[in-house]
Amino acid sequence: MRKFYRKAGLVRLLLIVVVFGAGMHTVFAAKKDTIKVGILHSLSGTMAISETSLKDVALMTIEEINKNGGVLGKQLEPIVVDPASNWPLFAEKAKELLLKHKVAVVFGAWTSVSRKSVLPVFEKNNGLLFYPVQYEGQEQSKNVFYTGAAPNQQAIPAVEYLMSKDGGSAKRFVLLGTDYVYPRTTNKILRAFLKKKGVAEKDIMEKYTPFGHSDYQTIVKDIKKFAAGKRTAVISTINGDSNVPFYKELANQGIKATDIPVIAFSVGEEELRGIDTKHLVGHLAAWNYFMSMKNKTNKEFIKKWKAYVKAKGLSGGDKRVTNDPMEATYIGIHMWKQAVEKAKTTDVDKVRAAMYGQEFRSPSGYKIVMDKENHHLHKPVVIGEIRKDGQFDIVWQTKGPIRAQPWSPYIPRKTASKK
Repeated sequence: MRKFYRKAGLVRLLLIVVVFGAGMHTVFAAKKDTIKVGILHSLSGTMAISETSLKDVALMTIEEINKNGGVLGKQLEPIVVDPASNWPLFAEKAKELLLKHKVAVVFGAWTSVSRKSVLPVFEKNNGLLFYPVQYEGQEQSKNVFYTGAAPNQQAIPAVEYLMSKDGGSAKRFVLLGTDYVYPRTTNKILRAFLKKKGVAEKDIMEKYTPFGHSDYQTIVKDIKKFAAGKRTAVISTINGDSNVPFYKELANQGIKATDIPVIAFSVGEEELRGIDTKHLVGHLAAWNYFMSMKNKTNKEFIKKWKAYVKAKGLSGGDKRVTNDPMEATYIGIHMWKQAVEKAKTTDVDKVRAAMYGQEFRSPSGYKIVMDKENHHLHKPVVIGEIRKDGQFDIVWQTKGPIRAQPWSPYIPRKTASKK
């Protein structure tokens, strides 16, 4: 009898091992049958203030696609990494995504220095990056699709607006930015543009601060002094959490938009969540999308985002907002999905070819098109004024999307930043 129980116990043990092993095999098979996609955004450090929401909206979009059947009958499996606002680490994390995790595509990066850090990795390994933020142009890679704005889709129209009667007829300009490639190259373009418009050298002031800079007292005093005598505007390419002390110092020194308007290229709804905006009313931002845009597609986008934030218990709760780079992320992921389905494969070369001419009805309300040649989107330009609630009133916009010019006509191509 004892032998019988021993045998029965052994049989039960073997059955458990077989069933458990089968279960493990099933789980592994399911994982193996997914399509891995990388998300490369700083979730810590100075850029986390801007990039965390891009990670969140990417996960929302992937979840939305999975609920609707996935891609090619497979579920998307997001692989999230944190380069921690460390530019060399971006390259290491990109390499990890491509070579270790074998992702089909990567959505991510914010600063141009992070993009330039990862670019050799994508080009060497024939990976595919969707870059969702406005940038300085002067670059075009077959391994990158740029879903943010080129200078002619943000910076140039913004300065033209400031020079116009509606924008205040500015005659003197402060170019204020964080000290890295995007602000410096953008300001090189803007300086050349301003000179072609007849603005004298003495009427252009250019200043840079490091990432994470927090003391803007002296700089704001210098701006006030520089602005004496002529209508002056500030063009801000400050990036990351330095925007908070900059805008606070403007308020501390009593600078109002009616005195010296600031137009920002890297400040949107998300960055303003950490600032008391009542003293910033009337200051400007130039983007391709604002949360306050009124159309059916945007209403649905905001509704999805609010529901996702609540369901996942994301920090900030009902105060979480949408913004331009989030919209660009959303567009990029959906366009990639469409291209994969058109190509019937995730093969990078075939997906690249299928991306050209892709269309998507965006939250901006416009049908957005991927250019058939230059890897950039055709996008509208929209300028908004800051409201007390941290949202924007739209004061100017193009009639429709305009084609990107990756290479600026205002500076010689030989001086462009290298890949």
